[in-house]
Amino acid sequence: MPVVDPSLNPVTDADPAEAEPTRRPRRRPARADLLALGAYVLLGVFVCLNYWGDVTGRVSSHLPTDHSWFEWLFAHGAYSVRHLENPLFTARQNAPDGVNMIANTSLLGVTLPLAPLTMLLGPQVMYALYLGAALAATAGTGYWMLSRHLVRSRAAAFVGGAFLGFAPGIIHHANGQPNFVSNFLLPLIVVRVLRLGEPGRWRRNGLVLGALVTYQIFINEEMLLLTALACLVVVLAYAVQRPRAAWAAAGTFAAGLGVAGGLTLVLAAYPIWFQFNGPQSYRGLQGGVFHNWGEDLMAFVTFARDTWAGDPAVEKTIGLTEQNTWFGWPLVLLSLVSLVLLVRRSLATRIVAVLIVVFTVAAIGPMVRFNGVETDVRGPWSYVPDDLPLVEMMMPTRLTLVVAAAVGVLLALTWDAAHRQGRAVTDPVRVPAQRVGEPTPATSDDPGVAAPVPVRRRWLRPVGYAAVTLAVLPLLPRPLPAQQIDPPPHFITAGGWRPYVPAGRTLVPVPIPSNVHGLPTLRWSAMTGQEFPVPGGYFIGPNELGEGVFGAPNRPTSTLIYATMDKDEVPALTDENRRQAVEDLRFWRASVVVLGAHPREAVLRELVTGLIGPPQRVDDVWVWDVRALVG
Repeated sequence: MPVVDPSLNPVTDADPAEAEPTRRPRRRPARADLLALGAYVLLGVFVCLNYWGDVTGRVSSHLPTDHSWFEWLFAHGAYSVRHLENPLFTARQNAPDGVNMIANTSLLGVTLPLAPLTMLLGPQVMYALYLGAALAATAGTGYWMLSRHLVRSRAAAFVGGAFLGFAPGIIHHANGQPNFVSNFLLPLIVVRVLRLGEPGRWRRNGLVLGALVTYQIFINEEMLLLTALACLVVVLAYAVQRPRAAWAAAGTFAAGLGVAGGLTLVLAAYPIWFQFNGPQSYRGLQGGVFHNWGEDLMAFVTFARDTWAGDPAVEKTIGLTEQNTWFGWPLVLLSLVSLVLLVRRSLATRIVAVLIVVFTVAAIGPMVRFNGVETDVRGPWSYVPDDLPLVEMMMPTRLTLVVAAAVGVLLALTWDAAHRQGRAVTDPVRVPAQRVGEPTPATSDDPGVAAPVPVRRRWLRPVGYAAVTLAVLPLLPRPLPAQQIDPPPHFITAGGWRPYVPAGRTLVPVPIPSNVHGLPTLRWSAMTGQEFPVPGGYFIGPNELGEGVFGAPNRPTSTLIYATMDKDEVPALTDENRRQAVEDLRFWRASVVVLGAHPREAVLRELVTGLIGPPQRVDDVWVWDVRALVG
């Protein structure tokens, strides 16, 4: 199995001179590391720049509801800590049934530790702060992995780390989905997996890996699954190319993996059980809604919307799914050239090549798509059952996030190869054997002897640097687009609702929050620290068959409200409508119905008045006190 030796370059097997340990002054790497981290932080601030103009009044232009959901999640973490409630479940949304938080994208590994800051700064500020920090932290751990274990050049590690943290697909998800940019543990997990074969350290490595995996479960299970699949491919690719070394380390690797799995099972057993068996849990998504989302082949060579070279108009053709690759022609061409030039010389490049091929093919989906058109050619997912456990929840296009990570590593290897062209080596050299009997060969299988290395062509260094720079410059991210939204009512933020909502009762906002309607009213809950529960919401919960569906099952009154909004017209109301409205309010345990400023305010007020009677104007909202009506 792969073993990382800090004194050797374990992945470059045709460059014996570089395999020899190089001593550097301690201050230079420290200074370079600080400069790299500082650059990542500045880039993270730049990406979130549009939010800071009005951090409480702006949300993502592309995914405003997701943005509001994650603000609500920060408020949930703070509420759970403040009230010492089980964070795996909440009744503050979808009252009275509640939401299984661990069965949703809950980001508990972040929101709970940051709860004190959320209480101090508010969920909107915390969202913007964390989003930029997560991007920078992912780039930082990627830089650490590359600089300590894969490449010699700090500049190479900087370029690779920047791509790992700010790749076009990652920036795409930064539009309202910070869970997909929170990848700072993944490089650490990969390194720890590759070190499981170290002799005499299987207990320590296994324990560290188990702790990292457990923590990642509470950040993003989907990215953890993708990382596990990638590590499986890496280990298999290594074993095929280095069978003797892999066999020698297999026992130690298995022992360490067993320790990691055992610790993860102990620490995460209850949350995982709760996810699949706790209240409001579900089995799969209704209809396998994500199964058909494969990557369009033209997406690989197209510039992403949120990069400097991107054009939003291209979404009208191939932008039907997420922009997880969207590398552009220059980077695709550079990657192909780099693979051709380096694949014979570098074990790491060969493994990267396997990752790119395997996950590119796997991401195509059930049918091949080209330039927005679904062809008649069947893709790999056409042979995968829709209801296969775990797979049924996967979106094929997201497998290309592994491709993006592999391309980031390839960029670092390419820059590092160009950097090494500045050294002239003409004499044969001897290199020490790698650990666990693993040779570091050049053109010979002799673990201690390398073949003569020809004189480097120094002009290749600037050419290599220029090629990488020109390929990545068009992919530099723009500030994420943000849109202004109406502020919450003063009635809500000033606490005017408190006399109307006793313990055990709910505030019913109009429109009722859902995955389509009610974005502003969902933010009311977050901006008040979730001090009052609301019906409906934005989440995944079970339907009557136990399948996962988005949002709460519609009640007759919520369906009527949404239909009125869509038509901008109040329908003819019947006594049955009024009876259902009272029944729904009782189900929701409502004590007050509140309507604030809204583009459909007039028809909504007319509708609710026709259902339950005239309102009162209190502060800047319309209020229906329904305590006497529902009992």
